Order: sequence, then C-alpha cells, then structure tokens
Amino acid sequence: MRKEILRMERVIYKEADMTRLEDFNLQIYEGEIMGMLPFNGQGMAALLKLLQVNLPLYDGYIYYNGEQVNSWKESSGTHNRIGVIQAQSSLVESMTIADNVFVLRQGFRQEVIHEELLNRQLQPFLKEIGMEMTAETKVESLTVFQRVIVELLRSVVAGNHLIVLEEIGALISDRELEYLHQILHHYAEKGFSFLYISPHFEEENNFCDRIAFLTNGRIWKVIPKEMMKNQAWEVYDYNHYNMEYNQMVRFHLEKREREEKTQEIYTTWRSFSETMGKKLEFPIYRGEYLAVQIHENMILQEIIEKLQTDTVKDEKAAVIQESPTVSMIFHGLSYMDNLCMSLSRRMGNIWKTSSIRGSIRREYESLLGEEVFDMKVEDLSEKQKYQLIYSRVMLQNPQIVYCIKPFKGADLAHRIHIWKLLEMLLDRGITVVDISLNLSDSLSLADRLLMIEHDGTVREIPKEDFAFVPRNVPWETFYRVGTLL
Repeated sequence: MRKEILRMERVIYKEADMTRLEDFNLQIYEGEIMGMLPFNGQGMAALLKLLQVNLPLYDGYIYYNGEQVNSWKESSGTHNRIGVIQAQSSLVESMTIADNVFVLRQGFRQEVIHEELLNRQLQPFLKEIGMEMTAETKVESLTVFQRVIVELLRSVVAGNHLIVLEEIGALISDRELEYLHQILHHYAEKGFSFLYISPHFEEENNFCDRIAFLTNGRIWKVIPKEMMKNQAWEVYDYNHYNMEYNQMVRFHLEKREREEKTQEIYTTWRSFSETMGKKLEFPIYRGEYLAVQIHENMILQEIIEKLQTDTVKDEKAAVIQESPTVSMIFHGLSYMDNLCMSLSRRMGNIWKTSSIRGSIRREYESLLGEEVFDMKVEDLSEKQKYQLIYSRVMLQNPQIVYCIKPFKGADLAHRIHIWKLLEMLLDRGITVVDISLNLSDSLSLADRLLMIEHDGTVREIPKEDFAFVPRNVPWETFYRVGTLL
C-alpha cells in the first residue's frame, strides 16, 4: 500500500469572511510528482499558506506524513516541514550556498559554524545530481537555475517529505527545465514527494504522475499519467474547458495566414553579449509578432538592460516589463496619472491641460470602464491593472513594443486577457517582440521564432516549423501542415 504524504480532506478555508478554498480535497503519495494546473488564481495563495502553516479552518482536516496536523476543531498555528520554491527566492544573498542549505534550515542547532565541515557535507549532494557548484560560493553570484537547485537541496537536507515548486518553468530555460525534471525524478525515487504547480498542461504532461486541476478554490478533477496520453480525454475535457483560448488562437492564426505580408525590416537588433563574448544580431520586421526564446539567463538579463537604456531615448519604442502589474503600477499616483504617464514625452503640457486629460478619459471609458477612473490603483483587479498598462502603452503610440515574459505568473483567465491585449497591439500595426525563457503561450501569436542558444547562436524557426520545436508547446497541432485553413 502506498504511503500517503499529504491529505487535505473537505477543507474550507476563509480569510476576512471570503472563502478561499471550498470542499478542497487533495492526496499526494510518497515518491509522487503531483502536478497542479490552476485555471484561475483563486485559492492558490491560500493553499500555499495552509501547506506551510496550520491556520484555522472553517471545515475539514489536513494530514501530513501520517499525522493529523490541522482540523476545523483545532488549529495549532505551527509550521509544517514542507519546502516551497517560488519565483521570489528565499535564499540569503550575502551568505554562501553551504550556509543557506545547512545553517538556515529548520532545526539547525549548532552554535559554532564550521564552514569547512559544511562544505564537505554539501559536496556529495552536489555531486549526486551533477551540479558543478562550490559550496563557498555566495548566493548573489548564482544564476536563477542555480538558486532553484540550492533551495531544492535545502529542502532535501532538511528532510522535507513534500516540496512545492510554483511556476518555475517561467524562470529558467528549456534545457534547465529538463535538467530540473531529471533531478526531481531522482529525488522522487528516493522517496521525496513534489507538488509541481504550472499553468501549462504541456509542461506537466509526461512528467508528472498525476495532475490536479484547480479552479475557484477547489480541485475539480485529477487525472493519472495514463490518461494524459489519451487523446479522447484531451478533446472532451481539457480542450472543452480551454475552448475559448483554443478558438482565439485558431482564429488569430487563420487571420494572420490570410493577411498579405511583406517582410519590411523595421529595425535590426544589435548588441554585444559580455557573457558569450560575441555580437547578437537579427532583423525585426514591421508589424510582426517576434517570439525570442533565450536559453541563457545571463544573455536575457543583458538584453533587458539594453532595452531599458535604449527605449528611454526612442519615443517610438515601448517596453512592457516582467510582472507589469507589480513593476509598472505607481501607487502614489491616481489612475489618470498612471494612464497618461507615457504621454509626457509627446505632450509636455499633459499635466497642466485638463481638457486633454478629459478627452482621453472619454475616449477610454468604453474600453476600461467608467468606474476605474475614480478608483485607487491598489484597489484595481489584476485584469484592470493589465488593461491600464497596455492602454498606457497604446496612448504612447509606439511603432514597436518589447514585452518581457508577458505571460509569467498568469493563470488561464489572465493569460487569455493578456493574449487579447497583445493581439490588440498587432491589430493596430504595432510590431511586438516577445522576449522569454519559456515558450509558453508566445508561439500562438508569433509570426517567427528566434532561439538564442547558450553560446549566443541565433537560430530562426518559421511558423510552418513551430510544430517541430524541441519541447511540447500549446496548440502544437494547429501549426501542422493543412490544419490552419
């Protein structure tokens, strides 16, 4: 009989009289990689809280490693030994790998720290998974992937029976993701269990043992590995729930196929990669959606730094930053000030001329809604924040928009909304350059794909070959010959 590591039974959890989890049931077994696919974000934050801390429940029971740790009758407020790895690293930058793995873990009691001993203890763990890192290395000098591995090792060393990874695929390259999957399988064979959260079925398919589908704070379906390969299930369940997105993608692909396109070069990207010691150069065509997948995190950071410098000087270029609802919303300013911010480059008197601002409000009320103009920006929904940011960009009237990881952190509902906003840019004739580590949803809009390899080599893949890229991607079958029209 398989050992049960986690069981959440009929859990109802509320915060401020709002139900976050309702009739929530989940089981994870020893040595299992359980996938979780959230169709909307409701309940995800609450689930992660309850896994780590035994907070009061309205109803239900939680069992961890064979013991009841929480129930509606009694909640202790104690912490469970469950590791959680997210986009925001929990490592201490100024400390070494060894210190983060051993000293900061729960249960470490040694008063005198023997660095040499810690380094010797860590080496077998690194060697076991083939990671070439030095225990004395400071975390601040590590890549994103290396930080993920250090957090994973910390959970393994601490003996956490369950380790949660939330949307790590958006942070690292395809090759690193495949390597991570191999490491997780290695530890699963040693008895560790994983909850692997990703908004992309393609990422979890053929990797997870089972997948749980989360929507509106409850698990509505769990499918085993053997059903993931069942085409009938794909058609009647997943595609049914995902129907709106599928229809949008198909309509977009057919529309772009019908349009007469001439490849007129808008600009040529030129930069020098200090990481690779070589030039990066590729054309960008007017009106196209160019997906740029970068396999090396350091090259990505170099490109982002160049964009942030160059676009300040170019009125016809705009950048939508990574996680824009956090990085591009200014809470000290009103909604109108947030909306008109980019116009100050074109209209120096925008802040003094109320008639211009009034005209903009009237023009955008039908698109954004009348109510948002009188709301505090911190009270906006996630959807309203995305609308604000993309509308600000359109007001700037750029000819080209660079989007950095546009779908990162978005659940299915928000991915659909972001997708529509990006298509709206294309419909206005704006060139869009999507810069990501992970292909995710980008190919569904793209006219071309550029892959920048680890050594800086730039490889172009035309749309007719999208179905044959190395990894499974959404809507793969849409790109096959004869399926578009």
